[in-house]
Amino acid sequence: MRAPVTALLLFSASALLLSACGNGDAEAPPARPVLVQQPLAGAGAVQAFAGEVRARHEAQLAFRVGGKVAKRLVDVGDKVTAGQALAELDPQDLRLAREGAAAQLQAAEADARLAAAEFERFKVMFERQLVSRSLFEARRSTFEAARSRAEQAKAQLDAAGNQATYGVLRAPQAGVIALRQIEAGQVVAAGQPAFGLAVEGEREIAIALPEADVSRFKVGDSVLVEVWAAPGERIPGTLREISPAADAQARTYAARVSLALPDGVSVGLGQSARVYARNSEVAALAVPLSALTEIAGKPTVWVLGDDRRSARPVVVETGPFSETDVPVLSGLKAKDWVVISGVHLMRADQPVLPVDRDNRPITAARVSAAAE
Repeated sequence: MRAPVTALLLFSASALLLSACGNGDAEAPPARPVLVQQPLAGAGAVQAFAGEVRARHEAQLAFRVGGKVAKRLVDVGDKVTAGQALAELDPQDLRLAREGAAAQLQAAEADARLAAAEFERFKVMFERQLVSRSLFEARRSTFEAARSRAEQAKAQLDAAGNQATYGVLRAPQAGVIALRQIEAGQVVAAGQPAFGLAVEGEREIAIALPEADVSRFKVGDSVLVEVWAAPGERIPGTLREISPAADAQARTYAARVSLALPDGVSVGLGQSARVYARNSEVAALAVPLSALTEIAGKPTVWVLGDDRRSARPVVVETGPFSETDVPVLSGLKAKDWVVISGVHLMRADQPVLPVDRDNRPITAARVSAAAE
C-alpha cells in the first residue's frame, strides 16, 4: 500500500508545480515550419518579345545622281550635323556636263539674237508691204522658237548646276550613321542606298509580333521594356505602330514600341531589349498544385498574415489545372506569400515559421524592405 500512495503524492506534487508555473494557462502550440512562395506569373499571362533599340525616324540616304565615289567621309556610329558632307562623287563628269550645258546656252542665245534681228527687219519690210504676211509670220515663228530654245538651254544649265552640287551627299538632319553601304571607288547609281541615318530624338523598340497573336494587340497598348544592358530595370512603353502586312518570309508583323524614359535613363541605338506584354486572355497568377486545398467545398489556399507568424485560408477562383500549377483567376495578389506544402494539416490558430525555397525565413522586416 505504501508504494501506490507514494506515486500518487508525486503525481499530485508535479501537477501542482506545473499549475503554479503556468498560472493556469494552457500551453501554446509550437510554431510549425512551412514552405511558402509568392504566386507565379500564369503561363502565357505575360509574353516577351525580343527587340532592338531604333530611332523613331530613320532615313535611307542616297546620291541623286550616279557616278564613282571619290571620298567617303563618315563611318557607322559617327554623329553628324545637319548639312554635313557624308560622301563625294568624282566631280569631273558633273563639271563637264555643266560646261556642256553652258555652251548650249550660249549657242541658243546667239541663235535667238539672230532670229530677233531677222524678225525686226522683216517687221519693217512688212509694214512697208515689201514682203508677204506668210513670210513675216514664218520669221516670227522662227524668232519665238529660238527664244524658247534659249530658255530651255538656260533651264538645262541650272539643272546641270544642281546636279554638280548633288555630287556631295549631305545629312538632311542631325543624327547618327547607323548603316553604310558604299565605299570609295565604288560606282553607284542614282537612288542607290548609301547610308542609313538614325535621326536624333526619340528612341523606340522594334519588335516582331507572331502571326497567331497579332490580333490581340492594338496601337496604344501599355507594355514594359527591359534593356539587356540594364537587367531588372523595366521602362514603361506604348505600342505605337503595328504593320498592316506580315513579312513575306518570317510571317511576322513589324511593330514599334515608344519609350517613356525616366530622367537620367538613356538607351543606345542597336541595344538588345525585351518587351513584356500582358495577355488578358490568360490568368495573371498561378500557384503550385500542392498549395491548393478544399475547405467547405471551395478551393482554398493558405496565405501568410501581415505579421508573418500566422496564416489564414483564402478562397480563390481557379482556372483549368496544368500538370504542375493552378491558374488563379481571383482571390490572390502578386505580393502574397502562399503556403505550398502540407496545406491539409494547416489550422488557423497555429503559429508558423515560414521559409522560402532557399530556406530563408520570411519576416515582416524582410517583406517591408523588399517592398521599398
